[in-house]
Amino acid sequence: MSHYSTIATRLQSTPHLVRALADLGFSHVEVHADAHPLRGWLGDVRPERAHVIVRRVHVGMASNDLGFVRDDNGELRALISEFDQRTYDAGWLTRLTQRYAYHVALDQLRDQGFDVVAEETEADRTIHLTVRRMAP
Repeated sequence: MSHYSTIATRLQSTPHLVRALADLGFSHVEVHADAHPLRGWLGDVRPERAHVIVRRVHVGMASNDLGFVRDDNGELRALISEFDQRTYDAGWLTRLTQRYAYHVALDQLRDQGFDVVAEETEADRTIHLTVRRMAP
């Protein structure tokens, strides 16, 4: 049985996290108001609980569930098993955080009346947005 690690993040918005996970290939994501138990690779119920869960069937054949649990400060901490950290490592969390920030930025720009007119992604994954806002 693989041990789960709790990894601090700066993620706070569940809808933006769900969109970021979808960008990384996880279209089946559970969201719960109350934390639900995670399951191990054999389907065993684990003591770890999460508010946002990607079930193991969507992660990989021998994988455990991936989870995000909301802490007392409102941040979503990642719960990733030792086995799955081989794939879902610091680099993966960096890509997830970038996609999260992208969705937060888009929503904030739209809320301020901006439209995205161009978007470019460079080889190093830097994203450049060109936006405009029409005067009222």
